Amino acid sequence: MTEAQNRSDRRRRGFESAGFLLSGKIRKLGEARGFAVARLLTHWSEIVGEDLAAMALPVKISYPRDGFGATLTVLTTGPNAPLVQMKLPAIREKVNACYGYNAISRVAVTQTAPTGFAEGQVAFAPAPRQSPSAPDPKCSEAARSISAGVGDDGLRAALEALGEKVLSRSGKQKG
Repeated sequence: MTEAQNRSDRRRRGFESAGFLLSGKIRKLGEARGFAVARLLTHWSEIVGEDLAAMALPVKISYPRDGFGATLTVLTTGPNAPLVQMKLPAIREKVNACYGYNAISRVAVTQTAPTGFAEGQVAFAPAPRQSPSAPDPKCSEAARSISAGVGDDGLRAALEALGEKVLSRSGKQKG
């Protein structure tokens, strides 16, 4: 098939999802770390459960020289390590169920601080959202005066909100 035909076929299909376009590259990267099934990485919380996924993340799968009985290494923080250690047989069962055969014979736990090393920088749980502070009255008044000439109410309100945020930024912040 020529390149021109390839392009015309792509145009007829319409938009493609980013996951579809990147799936080959993601698979290659996962296989480089030993993950033959990328679903183990992408659906970790569904495989092991929400409570365990909040405490531990899969890091790598290493295979021995003879090729039988791989080792799954999971990353956790120090306080969660005993809890994860207790659940290792359950993790092994659930991961092997994902693979469809007895691929993992051992699960190893690696402990690290929540921040520090490259793998430890991954946040196990999302950070709590900060509540917005009350806007400075001077900034609000300045934003209102700047956007006063705009006729559309929705656009004026959006410009006022943007103006408040821009004017209330401290001089120390970059950007």
